[in-house]
Amino acid sequence: MPKLDGTHLPQRLRERLADLRAGKEVAARDIKALLNDEQIAAMDAAWREQQELRKGKRARTKEEEQALGWKSKREIHIEAYKQAVTAADDGLLQELDRLQMEATKRQMRIYMDTMAEALTAGKDKTTAENLANNALTRAGLRRMDSQQVLYRSKRDREIREMEQQIQQKARNEMTPDELEQLEIWEEHEKAIRRKVRKLDT
Repeated sequence: MPKLDGTHLPQRLRERLADLRAGKEVAARDIKALLNDEQIAAMDAAWREQQELRKGKRARTKEEEQALGWKSKREIHIEAYKQAVTAADDGLLQELDRLQMEATKRQMRIYMDTMAEALTAGKDKTTAENLANNALTRAGLRRMDSQQVLYRSKRDREIREMEQQIQQKARNEMTPDELEQLEIWEEHEKAIRRKVRKLDT
């Protein structure tokens, strides 16, 4: 199961908020699980304030409760979750930046450690770079040589095979004119790739 991070939080908060609004029963520990300490403290303070408010005056009808500013515990939870959703949305960009920075640090650490290990073992620089890039591929990170790796996992291979089967089926169902157009397009693509390769060398 993937580890949860701050990018998952807004969606989780929205789901819990929807449960509260729908009147579903949500345990107190589940309500507090997605909130930070500051948000929990604010929610608890709002409930204490409501309890004090209720001690002062009695209300006999819903209209009187509203006039006195009474709120149910559920309404306080909903307000806390609305504020938490807003805060999580505001912090989403920062969280994405943090995750990107962590991934970049991890990428550099793996690359440099593998390079240093290979050079220490007496490998030449090119071999050391290849070993370091292979280590990045195994870690599921972007390679430093910008080489694309098509098959990183069993799932990637299965998806690629399914795509090829779908493409083959579509090709078999084409009319002769459509097939001719496709072959012309494929030849054009090959010519462009050959030209790019010549420019690179």
